[in-house]
Amino acid sequence: MSLTVKPSIRQHQHPTVRQLADAIESIWQRYLQLSPYHLPDDLGYVESRLEGERLVIENRCYQTPQFRKLHLELARVGPTLDILHCVMFPRLDYGLPMFGCDLVAGQQISAAIVDLSPVGPDGLPLSYRQALSTEPEREFSQPRELPDWGYIFSEFCCFIRPANKFEESRFLKKVERYLSIHCQQAVQMQPQPQQRAAVLAGQRRYCQQQRQNDKTRRILEKAFDTAWAERYMTTVLFDLPETA
Repeated sequence: MSLTVKPSIRQHQHPTVRQLADAIESIWQRYLQLSPYHLPDDLGYVESRLEGERLVIENRCYQTPQFRKLHLELARVGPTLDILHCVMFPRLDYGLPMFGCDLVAGQQISAAIVDLSPVGPDGLPLSYRQALSTEPEREFSQPRELPDWGYIFSEFCCFIRPANKFEESRFLKKVERYLSIHCQQAVQMQPQPQQRAAVLAGQRRYCQQQRQNDKTRRILEKAFDTAWAERYMTTVLFDLPETA
């Protein structure tokens, strides 16, 4: 599937947000067999107001034989706050970790995080550990502290505030490396239906913890209302498959 570029807020966003969104879709297209994933009609593109500023949210979703949903969200609040959010949800026959990435950019980037979060009790599969074992330990000068619910992340989680353009570029390279490893591992993996219950439990734990992100929820509640925020959190951002 070729990704057709539609009119988007992306062209007006922070350059690093644009570059990261382009890189994610490029890697997906390079390694995976993409087909459309349909969100509810009223949740693909959303506009509202947040503290007097225009809020725009755009969602692009795809699916593949290995992933039930690839979700890329771009959001813009007023002229100066840009957000990228990406999560890849494996199908239950594939015991793959959860790839997640977020970027929050104002005049500067205040938060950047990427991880391959394990779904099983034994942590990341050995093949992932081997592929990631060469990652430098101290390559960013301003690491950030994970939230209380962040135990779902792996030891390879990178959560930082980039200090300069050089560190922004280094973070982009790290995301590209994590994502490329993830896609390569996924296409080489054979389905393992006997693990469906364990994979579902791991994905449920991941989504339940992510839904505890009070900052995201408060923003959505202010811009819309409590019921809409709950629906968006559980339908778009961190949904679960209906059955095991």
